[in-house]
Amino acid sequence: MANILVIDDDPAIQLVLRRTLAKQGHTVALADNGYEGLKQAQQSRPALIICDWMMPLMDGLEVCQRVKADPELSTTFFILLTSKRSLSDRVEGLDSGADDFLAKPIELAELQARVRAALRLQQLTQDLQFQKQRLEAELSEASDYVQSLLPAPMKQPVTIDSCFIPSRQLGGDCYDYTWISPNHLVVFLLDMSGHGLGAALPSVSILNLLRSRSLNGVDFHQPQQVLSALNKIFQMGDQGDKYFTLWYGIYNLADRNLRYASAGHPPAILLNHNGADSQLQRLKTPGFPIGMFPDAEFICHSQHIEPGSQLYIFSDGVYELHQGNGEIWGLAQFETLLKGLHSRKQNQIATVLERLRLHNGSPTFQDDISLIQLNL
Repeated sequence: MANILVIDDDPAIQLVLRRTLAKQGHTVALADNGYEGLKQAQQSRPALIICDWMMPLMDGLEVCQRVKADPELSTTFFILLTSKRSLSDRVEGLDSGADDFLAKPIELAELQARVRAALRLQQLTQDLQFQKQRLEAELSEASDYVQSLLPAPMKQPVTIDSCFIPSRQLGGDCYDYTWISPNHLVVFLLDMSGHGLGAALPSVSILNLLRSRSLNGVDFHQPQQVLSALNKIFQMGDQGDKYFTLWYGIYNLADRNLRYASAGHPPAILLNHNGADSQLQRLKTPGFPIGMFPDAEFICHSQHIEPGSQLYIFSDGVYELHQGNGEIWGLAQFETLLKGLHSRKQNQIATVLERLRLHNGSPTFQDDISLIQLNL
């Protein structure tokens, strides 16, 4: 049976409610006013509160508002006990957070029925909250696992820094950078469609596949071969309608040449100094996301990298930021931000993230933030 708190300044009503509810097997606590009722509620966390509307010191509406504002009590079912019967009064009570009403004078059969219904709904609400907390915990564990797979910063011979900030709903971002030969650095970033474990798990699978270089007959020094091979084995019709975007590059340390290919992914941004100004280039090749079309073709471009250049590779969550006015901060604005920071030599990745948080209209990002910064 349930713990029930009765808040009423009328001893006769307290007596009737306590006897009736106790006969049903419930544990009943009593409070004479709103302040005492709130104190007891915070201590005992009852499943149900029956509270009189009209009381001195603090009326039932204020008690209800405070109960519903408390995260520990928000799922407590709240019944207002009242002799008020007008529609406007009921609307006011519901707007204050009340879940149900019980009219005075109290009909015992109605009281018992409303209590049974209230406890059923409260149990359902509690079960839903438990499942929500469990899901959030699983997403947090998955996020920690994804982060544990991502590479650490690199200092020599190329300086690389990166960050991964998972959204409230875990997405499908993964990336890596590593030397596959003494002079060849591979760097890639992929973004799986969707959110949650359904996006994170295949993303990790692709990450491990690329790390192990397990694609038969593929020269991993040739970006277009890598994309084509992935597209053949990962078709959305066989993967629960999942697809992913990918930017894949190979940097040759000896001749400072970067070969790259992309599959529906945002362009990488290359910045270098042109006199006093910063010059910006988008590095992207045409191509559909991996998994959309089995006959899709991918091409490779190359770019000579001047000393002192910076290369940014990122997911679309970096620039698709929802503003307070309903608009979306876009790629052009992100490029302007990078160019300005580069010109002022304030282009550390921590500074970039700080500016992104300022432009984001919410304390949390709606999509994963993945960003790689290479100083070449």
